[in-house]
Amino acid sequence: MGALGLCVRVSGCDLCAIYNASDSKGQFGSGFLLAVSEQYIPYNNQQWDGEPVKPANREYLNSSITHLVPTYNFSPRLGISLNLPVVDYSFQRSDLRYSLTSLPVRFTEKGTETGLGDMALVGRWTVFQTKTMDYGVALNLLGGLQMPTGDPSRLRDEAEQDRVFVSIFQLTAHDPLGHSTSYLHQHDLALGSGSWDGIMGATLNARWRRWFVNTQIQYYLRTEGEATFQYGNELLVSTGPGYYLLSGHRSTLSLRANASYESMAKDTLFGIKSDLTGEMAWYLGPQFVFTWHDHFVANAQVDVPMRIANHGLQTVPEYRIVGGVSWRF
Repeated sequence: MGALGLCVRVSGCDLCAIYNASDSKGQFGSGFLLAVSEQYIPYNNQQWDGEPVKPANREYLNSSITHLVPTYNFSPRLGISLNLPVVDYSFQRSDLRYSLTSLPVRFTEKGTETGLGDMALVGRWTVFQTKTMDYGVALNLLGGLQMPTGDPSRLRDEAEQDRVFVSIFQLTAHDPLGHSTSYLHQHDLALGSGSWDGIMGATLNARWRRWFVNTQIQYYLRTEGEATFQYGNELLVSTGPGYYLLSGHRSTLSLRANASYESMAKDTLFGIKSDLTGEMAWYLGPQFVFTWHDHFVANAQVDVPMRIANHGLQTVPEYRIVGGVSWRF
């Protein structure tokens, strides 16, 4: 099964992490499975309303998220997975610090944020499956819950800074985060959201001889979290054709062209949407999947951004690398 692009900075893509190292043909067996996946994304490009810019002060975020995913399939049609993301951010940002007693002061912050992210529990139900020697089709419905297990302290810092800004300028209606001059925001560095979020999705896998098409859809329904901060709802769609370069009884090797679309709605703070958040993005890249017997699966994928249409000041991905392995016991 092909992995989706990984746009979500707080959690990574839960369904991707759970299913990126699962059966590439969309078929599942019973029993216990353990998957480990890694995503690396350098956010080194700065944009203003979708157009590239060169800031006076360098800002970047190197995001590394390792997903540990134990899965138990009660049957080939029904299973449940737990995604435990371990997040490691290294970053540099430049912004203004506001105070009630002095003028704004520009500062540069460089450091790391490391820890457990927001865990997710996701169930799978195969509603339709048919297969022969020449072809196969499988449709899976996915759903679950993301839990606030990551540290959301960066969201509290962002909310407090916004309160100070409003107090100084005596504003009652404003754009939260509108005072920020940084392309890399505090909420981009938060390990957790502080919210309980719904996850819904579906996968469709079709195969004809050595050719196949894998499609995956995922939707995040966000709720209000720490310090009234609410991440925007997210839609992720991935699809693309592939071909089995090697197809034997013991092992397979496939190559797939993976195209993905991602839409992130604007975040809200104090109930007001921010014009410095939200984006639509299109990615394209190759994906390799190797299987050995019915036990081992490994995948590697590179995503190159074709177009990222963001709002306001933001730091966006330069590229994305995703890889994973799984073992069925």
